[in-house]
Amino acid sequence: MKINYQIELEKVIEQLKKEKTTPTLLIHSCCAPCSSYVLEYLSEYFEITIFYFNPNITEWEEYQKRVVEQKRLIQELKTKNAIHFLEGIYQPKVFFEIANGLEEEPEGGARCIKCYYQRLEETAKLAKEKNFDYFTTTLTVSPYKKSEKLNKIGAYLEEQYQISYLHSDFKKKNGYKRSIELSKIYGLYRQDYCGCIYSKKEAELRNNKIEL
Repeated sequence: MKINYQIELEKVIEQLKKEKTTPTLLIHSCCAPCSSYVLEYLSEYFEITIFYFNPNITEWEEYQKRVVEQKRLIQELKTKNAIHFLEGIYQPKVFFEIANGLEEEPEGGARCIKCYYQRLEETAKLAKEKNFDYFTTTLTVSPYKKSEKLNKIGAYLEEQYQISYLHSDFKKKNGYKRSIELSKIYGLYRQDYCGCIYSKKEAELRNNKIEL
């Protein structure tokens, strides 16, 4: 039976309301625009730390631009609970190692699944090390990302590292639409590709087709 991950998330939130607790949550973020709705939504119930770990972003200038925007959003976003920021080590070579042999895979294929795992595993490790109550990712807000795969990876890592994974499908309840609205409100830089050189090439091909 297909799981509704938004309902699973709402069950956790309802329990937190009853207990009147504010647990800590480490969120892997791919970029400021995708994190915008997630932070607006979850900061009501959690003490959040954004973990910016994205070795898939091939170009240093692009990586830096996204880091700056992520920090700016955290500073400007009005939330009930404070939001903190941690930056992972930027090592594109670790992404290229897992992408080896999968260069021709389409967006959302085996290469992307490995990339999801790489970023979520690093988040789970850090959440365990720093004694967070939960970990999750902003990636499920995107209509181009496979929420079922992401949640299955998260559930597996929960077992492996003994740290609670917060299930989600942030695109539900117009989450993606709200992220676009917030991006406009805060004037966020929105890229048209995920980050790696392969997704950039696919975006360029799409744009060229539209122009033709």
